[in-house]
Amino acid sequence: MTPNDTDGIPRLRLSLLLWLAGMLGVVVNTVTVLPQLLGEVTLPAPLWVISLASLAQSALLVALAVWTGVALAPKVGLRAPAFAAAATARSIASALRPQLLPGLVVGALGGAGLFAIGGYAAPAALAEVQQPFTVPILARVLYGGVTEELLLRWGLMTALVWLAWRLLQRRRGAPRAVYIWLAIVVSALLFGAGHLPAAAVLVGELTGDVVLFVVGVNSAFGVLFGYLFWRYGLEAAMIAHMTAHVVSYLAGLF
Repeated sequence: MTPNDTDGIPRLRLSLLLWLAGMLGVVVNTVTVLPQLLGEVTLPAPLWVISLASLAQSALLVALAVWTGVALAPKVGLRAPAFAAAATARSIASALRPQLLPGLVVGALGGAGLFAIGGYAAPAALAEVQQPFTVPILARVLYGGVTEELLLRWGLMTALVWLAWRLLQRRRGAPRAVYIWLAIVVSALLFGAGHLPAAAVLVGELTGDVVLFVVGVNSAFGVLFGYLFWRYGLEAAMIAHMTAHVVSYLAGLF
């Protein structure tokens, strides 16, 4: 094993694959969503300048999350089996097979629930902006399903599990379930809170019901995705996240 390998997996190659996957979502989100968010705002610079700055910032964040996961995940038993298979020229299908059903089931149920909650329980302030502002399904799938999972699960959740294992367990044995659940919940709450800036741009003012709805719904999904990451692998969380967006989108067409 070379210094750049972890369990036979080339770190740099794995990192590049993960980063490229995350950046695909970043590019789509920057091109399709950012102009809508900033369309009614007085900008301090041309939109293309702000878009490039946002793209560069996101590229750094994705790189940091990717490298954090690559460096720390093997130490605490967290995995990205399909990406690891791609990095080592092994069968991607075999790596995905155990993750596919859990991801699809959780995603389908979550997407149906998201559609129902959005239609009947969303605060009026949010419901009013759903029509003029639409996030393209491609951005939802690629940025939400891939980039956000790299940032929140592969990067942040992994770092939290590692910190608890390193500081509280003194690196003895496998991380305890209580520490993993703590990392799942904390990363899920931050995932929910991370949607507040976009909500603020949409509604103009964050009222208590909007904050509770945005953080609560997204945090609940974050817990589900975190569990899938822990038990099955990163791709299971990605599949669930993407499927939830697709199911919710298709339900909205009828």
